[in-house]
Amino acid sequence: MKQILINTPIIPGDTMYKKSVVTLLALFAYQLLLAQSSALTGFPKSFTPQEVGRRLAYHFIDGRHDLYAAQYIHYAEVCTWNGALDYAVKAKDQKLIKLLQDKFEPFFDREKPLLPPMNHVDYNMFGSLALKLYQLTKDERYRKLGLAYADTQWELPAGANKEERAWADKGFSWQTRLWIDDMYMITVVQNEAYKVTGDRKYIDRAAKEMVMYLDELQRPNGLFYHAPDVPYYWGRGDGWMAVGMPDLLTALPKDHKDRARIMQGYLTMMKSLKEHQRPGGMWNQLINEPDFWPETSGTAMFAYAFIRGIQQGWLNAAEYGPAARKAWMAMIPYIDERNNVTEVCIGTGKKNDQQHYHNRPRNAGDFHGQAPYLWCAAALLGK
Repeated sequence: MKQILINTPIIPGDTMYKKSVVTLLALFAYQLLLAQSSALTGFPKSFTPQEVGRRLAYHFIDGRHDLYAAQYIHYAEVCTWNGALDYAVKAKDQKLIKLLQDKFEPFFDREKPLLPPMNHVDYNMFGSLALKLYQLTKDERYRKLGLAYADTQWELPAGANKEERAWADKGFSWQTRLWIDDMYMITVVQNEAYKVTGDRKYIDRAAKEMVMYLDELQRPNGLFYHAPDVPYYWGRGDGWMAVGMPDLLTALPKDHKDRARIMQGYLTMMKSLKEHQRPGGMWNQLINEPDFWPETSGTAMFAYAFIRGIQQGWLNAAEYGPAARKAWMAMIPYIDERNNVTEVCIGTGKKNDQQHYHNRPRNAGDFHGQAPYLWCAAALLGK
């Protein structure tokens, strides 16, 4: 066919012309698909998403719970659990799926006191895990539990304060606080509730909230301060936005009124992140500070955002594919012999002090880092 295209005179309107156009379009589509996937495949031994995902997911099975004040399941554990489930499904690892399900089972009886209360943005995102498990098992216990967390995120409690009532009156979650973390914590549970029920109210909530956060917090360069009164581009803080946007866009109906605004925010952020990637592939603890140390959790979140954008066709594969691959290749050597991700910044509250961010302790095996590594591994296994 290639020879015919090159050497044979073609008259517009004849059959050969039409076939040639179709063939050219098919070749172009194939080459585009190849370009999109080539940078995200063919990893060397020990760097494949299958190997990395398996190492981290089975390590999670053996780990102890991560608790808030020795009381409730921490959101970072939920994020890691979700990542392990996504990996298990993509890898078609039925044994791992069963182990992850079995790890949850005690929450219905002896570990029930560990369930987070439904009164805080970080607590309510626990529902996303139950809803993921429902999609795999169709066990109504998961559905009931997960939807309770999704619904109470918008149900104003009787004892709500003035600020919480003000947010609710505007149609936002009463748990709104304008911290960039929220754009994963809120959208993930509402998104999963939408997948389970098909009820547009859940995805509408998530999109409305996301647009408001973008309007309030995104800087002209596409990045986000840790908080409006803390003018520092903290890696993992920005990472929650970087992950929350593509996850929401993937589920958001194509005709949704908020889609264009969210896509604009996402693409603007991705462009800026690409410009700030370090030559070795990592991003630093403060994104725009070249003298700060490379931090793994933020790097993994940004890599995930690139991977998802490439796969969905939102990001130019030729431009972003090499950056995503470079990040993945740089991340893996930070996993130690115990399958713990190292150089993970510990949980960090906002503080208007640059040195505060530089001096943060770094944990090995912290779920804030284990989770986005698993997200990347699952994403690299395909859409």
